[in-house]
Amino acid sequence: MTTDSNADPNLDLSADVVVIGGGPAGSAAATMLARKGWQVTVLEREQFPRDHVGESLLPASIPILEELGALPAVETASFLPKHGATMVWGSGDAPWSWYFKETSQRYPHSYQVWRPQFDQILLDNAKAQGVTVLEGHQVTEVIFDGDEAIGVEFTNAQGESGEAQCRFVVDASGQSTLLARHLGSKQWDPFFRNLAVYAYFKGAKLLPEPDQNNIFIESYRYGWLWSIPLHTGSTSVGAVVDSTIGQEGIQQNGAKAFLEAQLAQSGHTRAMLENAEMDSEPTVVMDWSYTAEKLYGPGYILAGDAACFVDPLFSSGVHLALMSGVLAAAYVTTALNNASMADEAGQVYQELYLKEYNQFREMARLFYSSNLSAESYFWEARRITDAGAYSPRQSFIQAVAGQPPRGYERVVLDRGQAPEEFVKSVRAVESERQSRTQWLAALASDPQRNQILNAVPRLAEGIQVQRKPVLAEGEFVEGYVLNTVSQPEGTPCSPLVAAVIEEIDGQKSVSDIVDGMGAHLDQAGHAQLEEAVSRTIEILYVDGTVARLITD
Repeated sequence: MTTDSNADPNLDLSADVVVIGGGPAGSAAATMLARKGWQVTVLEREQFPRDHVGESLLPASIPILEELGALPAVETASFLPKHGATMVWGSGDAPWSWYFKETSQRYPHSYQVWRPQFDQILLDNAKAQGVTVLEGHQVTEVIFDGDEAIGVEFTNAQGESGEAQCRFVVDASGQSTLLARHLGSKQWDPFFRNLAVYAYFKGAKLLPEPDQNNIFIESYRYGWLWSIPLHTGSTSVGAVVDSTIGQEGIQQNGAKAFLEAQLAQSGHTRAMLENAEMDSEPTVVMDWSYTAEKLYGPGYILAGDAACFVDPLFSSGVHLALMSGVLAAAYVTTALNNASMADEAGQVYQELYLKEYNQFREMARLFYSSNLSAESYFWEARRITDAGAYSPRQSFIQAVAGQPPRGYERVVLDRGQAPEEFVKSVRAVESERQSRTQWLAALASDPQRNQILNAVPRLAEGIQVQRKPVLAEGEFVEGYVLNTVSQPEGTPCSPLVAAVIEEIDGQKSVSDIVDGMGAHLDQAGHAQLEEAVSRTIEILYVDGTVARLITD
């Protein structure tokens, strides 16, 4: 059943789950929950389509859109394919580009989307899954019974008030952060205190081929600028500046004059807009980064910008929203089906979301600190002064190696002037991995292939296998995670990996481990296990989980 904003105000709004907000996070959560058979109602304060910034997507969003069932509509919407980014950043003033295909052959492009159309696609997809959607319904309060959320209060477009009872509330209210404000749990990030002012232009020049659809980012004296070409013929153009200075300038001269003044100080962006005309009123948004102290509780969960917001340098907003929406839906399903597992699954949700958030945050911090092409209050205030934060090699693993390759880390090294200790950490990890890979290759080329079977593996310090909720088929189930020094929150691993690690004691050879695990197998099964365990040991050795492989 679907419902629009003209619904009977006396409609019974009780549901299993009420989702606050119909943006990417809310639409994703509602879609996945409806698939699990829950009765879901989305209360969206705006009438769609509605304006929204954040047009540039990452390839990491493509598999999520595919999982939601929305990818076919996105692919046929005429959005421009985005193959990478072009930047003026770092040690020079010439534009340079990097491409998604350098780190992802499977997803070599994403899209530059027109958000009113893109968000409408996602909301319509939720409706098609059986979600009740009420537009023009603004949630004003979450209703609590003690510390448990049991419903929401709202006002519709006609100014009428109402309530919706539910078993669970998903707060996807965006930067209004409804629940975080109510609970007093919003924590501002002191490093990113920026303001963005943006508008749309007609007639802007494109970058030269093959970069014509890339997002263009140009650093300048007082911050940085973005230019995003859209299939509508418009270009989204914005300036990110220090929040205090930006507010003062806008109050004195107005948003339009302020934006024009920033563009006038640029080099390449100004040239691209030489014959363009601004065809929208500028919009001002606060880009202060923040996180909520706790992202879940009895009867509620926070998703998307309602949970946290990170500097927009890497166009991560939609990706974080979609990812958290899917994870939030899995948590709600788990909590409703198995209340005893709710708190543990909630902790995993928070760890997974903040891990992704913090990786974007650390990369943004590195990019800001590596841009030495301009001297001003903006850049000086955003230098990384605590150089020791990047002295351990684990900092590199946490910021870079622990996430799917995005290409940013190499750009920091090649184009910027990253903190010296960070660069040393990168070189050390890369050198160690290369030597380990080469050693294994030499071992594999030995005619006596049983060399790996005779080796005695020893684990690195801090390695532990733990039983913990893991994501599977739209909910959290008991599984295994691998805890390391660089990934203390744990990385999901297969039962085989967990079993192998449990058997490694620094005394048994790989052959001993295979014999112990496969005592009940026939000859063919034993041979298969031998190959699987050998390959597992090799992978664990390359990534450093196995610190040493001792051979005679």
